[in-house]
Amino acid sequence: MSFVSVRNVFQSYGDRPILERVSVEVEEGCFVSIVGASGCGKSTFLRLLLAQETPSRGEVSIAGQPPAREPGRDRGVVFQKYSVFPHLTIRDNILAAEELSARWGRLWGRARRAARERADAALARVGLAHVADQYPAALSGGMQQRLAIAQALQARPRILLLDEPFGALDPGTRLSMHDFLTELRAETPMTVFMVTHDLSEGFKLADRVLVFDKTRWDPDAPERWGATITYDFDARHGGIPFQSARAPHAA
Repeated sequence: MSFVSVRNVFQSYGDRPILERVSVEVEEGCFVSIVGASGCGKSTFLRLLLAQETPSRGEVSIAGQPPAREPGRDRGVVFQKYSVFPHLTIRDNILAAEELSARWGRLWGRARRAARERADAALARVGLAHVADQYPAALSGGMQQRLAIAQALQARPRILLLDEPFGALDPGTRLSMHDFLTELRAETPMTVFMVTHDLSEGFKLADRVLVFDKTRWDPDAPERWGATITYDFDARHGGIPFQSARAPHAA
């Protein structure tokens, strides 16, 4: 059974259709890149996976569960314009990810000590242990992006959603983040969905590449129709059409 199941999803904002007839099945542990022209619903699709939005029609289910009505700890998200708390140290930024979900918004005693140990382990994993007591302003763009990913991972999500996570980085830092994400995947059995405008990046990092586009177009009313998945490529086998019977990491 598929881990992520999207069945005949439509999404509109008022009378403006964004997505239509979107269906896809994704196995657990798969890395999926999402590409397409601006405005074709890629970020909307991520918000549906996050359960930040509910589709106008159809359903999105995770691990065979009923469709979620709001975001949960099983889904982490990182945006291009990542958000960190500038008044907190790097370590406390990670702790905040756990404290915000605690009963009173704070952790005390043994629970806080355990959370601090988990925070230090997360920082070590993303290569930021040496700056744990510094503040975000002292970090480079790539290091702040690592911090944002560490925050998302602190809840140990089963799905990681990345919306143009490297778009604002310089080319060298971007390549470093590619290596970091590849290493992270080898350590963590998460399912990843990443929106990118860089087709080569999408094929380099992913197991599958989904292309979103409009199959119907009215030049007099360009917003009349929504986008759907027009191509589903197997990035690990020369970009051939993906076959569901093929395991994502098959040799």
